[in-house]
Amino acid sequence: MQPLLEESYARHVAVRQERAERALAETGFDRLLIHSGRVHEYFADDQEAPFKPGGHFAHWAPVEGPSHLLEVRPGKRARLLRVTPPDFWYEPPAPAPAFVARSIDVVDLSDAEAAWREAGRTPRTAFVGEGAEEAIAHGIDAASVNPSKLVARLDWDRAYKTPYEEETLFDANRIAADGFRAAKAAFRSGASEMEIHHAFLAACGTTEEALPYHTIVAQDEKSAVLHYQRKRDRGTSKATVLLVDAGAPLRSYGSDITRTWTDGADPVFAALVDGMETLQQRLCASVHPGVPYLDLHVAAHRGVAKLLADVKVFTVSAEEAFDAGLTRPFFPHGLGHFLGIQVHDVGGRLADREGNLEPPPPIYPFLRTTRMVEERMVFTIEPGLYFIPMLLEPYRKGEASAALNWPLIDRLVQSGGIRIEDNVCVTADGHRNLTRPHLPH
Repeated sequence: MQPLLEESYARHVAVRQERAERALAETGFDRLLIHSGRVHEYFADDQEAPFKPGGHFAHWAPVEGPSHLLEVRPGKRARLLRVTPPDFWYEPPAPAPAFVARSIDVVDLSDAEAAWREAGRTPRTAFVGEGAEEAIAHGIDAASVNPSKLVARLDWDRAYKTPYEEETLFDANRIAADGFRAAKAAFRSGASEMEIHHAFLAACGTTEEALPYHTIVAQDEKSAVLHYQRKRDRGTSKATVLLVDAGAPLRSYGSDITRTWTDGADPVFAALVDGMETLQQRLCASVHPGVPYLDLHVAAHRGVAKLLADVKVFTVSAEEAFDAGLTRPFFPHGLGHFLGIQVHDVGGRLADREGNLEPPPPIYPFLRTTRMVEERMVFTIEPGLYFIPMLLEPYRKGEASAALNWPLIDRLVQSGGIRIEDNVCVTADGHRNLTRPHLPH
């Protein structure tokens, strides 16, 4: 790790300490224990699901493995009680990185019981993470296990990224960009969804289970399935549309990028892809502190209305289509979400540090972020435009039907959908795009 980034991590831990101490004081606790997570087996099976550490633990330390405890006490260095049981069946978790040990006291222990003994019993201890029964069995009061007021404050603070987090996400975008270039080249050569997925993994140098989320590799009509989860092998003809939504992992964080490419697609659909690229960049350019994220989402819908009106999918003006809500079946998801430890990072709908919520408006129920845009936030900007038969079918009848060019829509259904997504970090006077320096198109 570069010395500059090591220093950045030390400052990151100092910020975590300061914010945790404030949250503890406000909620009446003297100590915080954060659990890294538990291993889970599939039902009636001895196979384990891939393990990922809990978000609150990973926020402090990019350390592999389950059952660790992170202890935070006001005025003292955080302690990592790291569980490394002797094992000849599996490779033990990697040691805590040296840069972590320079900022957090690391105590290696042989099992989870030893970690709990080392932690000891301290009154007014809050426990955050999996294993409520385990915590209670070791003296934590049930009301102090994942206490809502404390967790709300930790979730609220996770929205404000430190420079260490920003640079980690920037580098995760760089790694993912290699995968996207490989995916695009594979698509141009006629590769299948499965082959493109493998090309992405190889170029990123990662395994599937280490990804921040399952890749979406969708060709033609499958690109209109928002979270398309399958990977088709070779078909009978070369695809003309590819949508890839994927990210790369780095130090417990992950990037989240989407690109849509065409190769011989319907010319109207190809024009929409070009238009979406322009719209997405315009939306990114409008990101700055003091803008409600909802306003960005509404601007995206207005932009989609214009794209569809320009290619004659709408038979009415863009303004009339927007006012009638006709963009909603074409753009059913939210514009984006917080990004960090989790791909859909926590706190997007919090109204305050107390845990009160600010739900999205009923007309945009899937909007994940309702916060005011503020400095140090990192989120995605990912407008989309899809031809989804099940969402469009209800509009074939009634007053709205005449406003839609059904022969053209039916033609474009086979092309699927479009999404363009970048990761942005809000600065004092604008934003820094974490994706475009690595992946311009």
